Amino acid sequence: MHALPDCLVGANPIIWSNDDFDDLAGNVPLDDILRDMRSAGYAGTELGHAYPRNAVQLGAALQRHDLRLISGWHSTRLASRPLAEEEAGFLGHLRLLQALGAGVIIIAECTHAVHGRRGTPLGYGPDDRRGLQETEWARVVAGLEHLAKVARNEGMQLAYHHHMGTVIQSADELDRLLAAVPATGLLFDPGHLAFAGIDPLAVMERYGPRIVHVHLKSARAGIIARSRRERWSFYRAVTEGVFTIPGDGMVDFPAIFARLAALNYAGWLVVEAEEDPVKVPALPKACKAREYVRTHAGA
Repeated sequence: MHALPDCLVGANPIIWSNDDFDDLAGNVPLDDILRDMRSAGYAGTELGHAYPRNAVQLGAALQRHDLRLISGWHSTRLASRPLAEEEAGFLGHLRLLQALGAGVIIIAECTHAVHGRRGTPLGYGPDDRRGLQETEWARVVAGLEHLAKVARNEGMQLAYHHHMGTVIQSADELDRLLAAVPATGLLFDPGHLAFAGIDPLAVMERYGPRIVHVHLKSARAGIIARSRRERWSFYRAVTEGVFTIPGDGMVDFPAIFARLAALNYAGWLVVEAEEDPVKVPALPKACKAREYVRTHAGA
């Protein structure tokens, strides 16, 4: 067991109710999600679509279930919208997180993103999907530098989320982004890395000190291979079970926990594995994942 005694363990509500696709248990009530989350032994939660964006209302719901707010995803379109417009939306999201004690703000550039399009195949290379043009790269880099400074001035840390179906998906794209924007931290998600064909441990070796937030999600190699071969959409991959919880699938979590311990990582560990909650009931999966993290990470 590799002890990460300073880490708290939380969960993402996508285990219960999918944020991208409302037919995947999209109508689960907030209190049901939070009740299950707490009974499974989690200390905090990230935001989901069922969560009110009002600090008083959300704070009351979290208090009812003795949970903390960890963070929440924010989509940017820095390549395609005015920076002032993007900053306004970012600040609104930041204020909600800040009011409820979160210290990290998750961000992903969603210009040209296809992960929410049910019938659009995922691209695995530059010839298969639309990436950022050079002028768009410049806008994204400048925008992220600015938003990272805004966050830092508010006492918060920006965590960039590499994600399948977005313009920061491949190893080259992730390397370019992190080199160009040293002020941003990295949200380390081994499930998305594995799905993209990137070795999570290699990313840790190269960018370990940049990791400010961790999603604990694994992936299934056989489903990835079929997804690539048959040119599935992200929706198809998710519903076929491309992602799974730590302790299952292809990701070597004991090695990841060992590396995090060596890095003295002391942030949140957030279990997140979007599957179809009808096919794979949420609470048993959440309990199994929590026990795995307790056993193998000491957290």
